[in-house]
Amino acid sequence: MSYKVMGITAGRKNGNSEILLKEALMECEKQGADVTMINLRDYHIIDCTGCTSCTKAMSEGKNAGCVLDEKDDKKKIMDVMLNQDAVIFSVPTYDLMPASVYLTFAHRSLSYETSFLESIGAIEHRDRVAGLISVGGSTRAWQSMALEGLQATMFTTDMKVVDMILATRVPGNAQCLLNDELMERARQMGEHIMEAVRTPAEERKWLGEEDMGWCPNCHSNALVLGEKQWDGVYYPVECQVCGAGGNLVQTEDGKWKFVIQEDGLLKDRTTVAGRAKHLEEIAHTQGGFFGDPEKLALVRERKMKYVNKQFKTV
Repeated sequence: MSYKVMGITAGRKNGNSEILLKEALMECEKQGADVTMINLRDYHIIDCTGCTSCTKAMSEGKNAGCVLDEKDDKKKIMDVMLNQDAVIFSVPTYDLMPASVYLTFAHRSLSYETSFLESIGAIEHRDRVAGLISVGGSTRAWQSMALEGLQATMFTTDMKVVDMILATRVPGNAQCLLNDELMERARQMGEHIMEAVRTPAEERKWLGEEDMGWCPNCHSNALVLGEKQWDGVYYPVECQVCGAGGNLVQTEDGKWKFVIQEDGLLKDRTTVAGRAKHLEEIAHTQGGFFGDPEKLALVRERKMKYVNKQFKTV
């Protein structure tokens, strides 16, 4: 069986991000995969306008798509990407985070929210895996939200992340080629991707570095203090990426680790069931807003104060 693997990068042509991605994809191709690769810089992607037309329609059981579908290349890419068995993303780091050209692309994916569309019968479920590569010129301290930023964009299109690489200290164009260990690690990601797609979906697991990250669920390095959530659920500490809840526990050797409590995966964003909890939250916070003429009229009335207020601009 031939598996489909796609590579998506947002870096310079023939730069570190693209080279590391190609190294991983070449291993996939070697193992028989049908490989596709794009660089987002070659495409026209418009910013999400925040109109909420897509999610409003989904809440009514409809698949309206995106109002920008006919105006740029997003849909053309998504029609291919969502038909893959695996996708590897390789993105440079700017200001601690993934490059904006990638985020512009990813933030337009709300109209493709698979848990929404599956729940209303608009699409059939498809199991996909993903590998993530973040590339930067310094140490992790200056890429502290890079992989986590990429991870946060995987939920909408239901990508199960099985491996991640934080490529550090490669500021020069194609400088990664001087780091044999890093290049081998990129090739190994290709191995892991192929191992994952050949594994039954219910048996797929994390194949990256075993001790990577604070969170044992998604392997991110981002933890935050918990707060009482909309439905009253509370965890002392939460994973900022997947939403796992638990607390920090000191081990016998004096080190600290994040331990997920018994119900701590109730809202695990890496699962369809966990993301469905967010759908409940959206319905709760909207509070019937769009279907309540009195609320809409009150907002329109109060909004005029701000519509009519103008300041000098640049």
